[in-house]
Amino acid sequence: MQSLKAAIDAIEDVEVFGRVKTVQGLLIEVVGPVRELRVGGRVEIETTNGGVLGAEIIGFRDGHALCLPFGALNGVRLGCRALFKSHDGAVQPSEYWLGRVINADGEPIDGKGPLMPGATPYPLRQVPLPAHERMRVGDPLDMGVRTLNTFTTMCEGQRMGIFAGSGVGKSVLMSMLARNAQVDVAVIGLIGERGREVQEFVTDYLGEVGIQQAVVVVATSDEAALMRRQAAYLTLTLSEYFRDQGKRVLCMMDSLTRFAQAQREIGLAIGEPPTAKGYPPTVFTELPRLLERAGPGLAESGSITGLFTVLVEGDDHNEPIADAVRGILDGHIVMERSIAERGRYPAVNVLRSISRTMPGCVPVNVRPTLQKARELMSTFADMEELIRLGAYRKGSDPGVDRAIAINPALEAFLSQQREERTSIADGYVMLEAILDKVGEQTASVK
Repeated sequence: MQSLKAAIDAIEDVEVFGRVKTVQGLLIEVVGPVRELRVGGRVEIETTNGGVLGAEIIGFRDGHALCLPFGALNGVRLGCRALFKSHDGAVQPSEYWLGRVINADGEPIDGKGPLMPGATPYPLRQVPLPAHERMRVGDPLDMGVRTLNTFTTMCEGQRMGIFAGSGVGKSVLMSMLARNAQVDVAVIGLIGERGREVQEFVTDYLGEVGIQQAVVVVATSDEAALMRRQAAYLTLTLSEYFRDQGKRVLCMMDSLTRFAQAQREIGLAIGEPPTAKGYPPTVFTELPRLLERAGPGLAESGSITGLFTVLVEGDDHNEPIADAVRGILDGHIVMERSIAERGRYPAVNVLRSISRTMPGCVPVNVRPTLQKARELMSTFADMEELIRLGAYRKGSDPGVDRAIAINPALEAFLSQQREERTSIADGYVMLEAILDKVGEQTASVK
């Protein structure tokens, strides 16, 4: 009854409409009662083929509303009736949305029937929680992946970025986290994803176990820029709903780069000047507004732990989007193609990855072990080229000798199959055993 009441309350009291004046590219210019309109408002354009095309007001020019469509422009002509809506887009999520795959409009696309709406509408564009009212990040969160648990330990409510080029294994890592992380709910946004990979991700990577406590939001690469951007907003909106229910939420988005590209299309369509690599200023305004919605909740609510992938163009980790996101988030995980090419998955470069909550979230007795392992990996990385060329002579440096001896065991530790799961405590024990064993071998050689 509550959801029915909410649907009745959403019915418009007064119908406000205008007409299509011009269409230029994807930009639709609508004339009408401009004083009744606002940026972000929704428009429904009645097309000549009897359908309705949704659009959003993105600006004004010469007393006319400038709109971008949520779909193809087929059937739109001059004079088409444009109905202005009083809301800016909202959904009514409920716990029955778990286990479902939906599009950017909150509609099911998995063939499992309609979604049961909740009682409370949640706007797609929420304001982040006030910083002074938020709780601090919580205890370490067990992600189930050895590399992340030990060397980039995450806390509940933390936000991390996964920086990688295409085809390096981001989707596989995300599926491992969705299945293994010790959270109540996972909300996964596939933004600008390849159409053929959606079914593969849901069926093969997530599987029946992973999808049960997850909601997947999909906007494929062929959809309009507004739909791709809205899918990112919906991902955070659903995370906020479950957070308000007191849940520990893992919000994962693949990828922020495609969200930025969608915002770039929108900005350029309205005439914004391109700046860094063609990205207009609104891209760098929207990124923090989106990312700040994740994080710790209020005292009586749950939390949103965020993992956001960044598709670095040309494997350049200093390109504008990667650089901007790195300054907003609470740490970054760097995945490298060279590591993936030698067959180690997940292809995380531990030395270039960092969690800003470390070492404070790591037990004091474990910190020397992690520091020693990092030192040995750094030593091997510095000498790797000489070692592979055969230019280094064994015995020249005891530190390098130990790094060479321990490297195979560390590589095996950092490698993990998709079906495996390792807790934080087990990871510490395994790493300490590796260091102790190599230490004994080195001592016996002496």
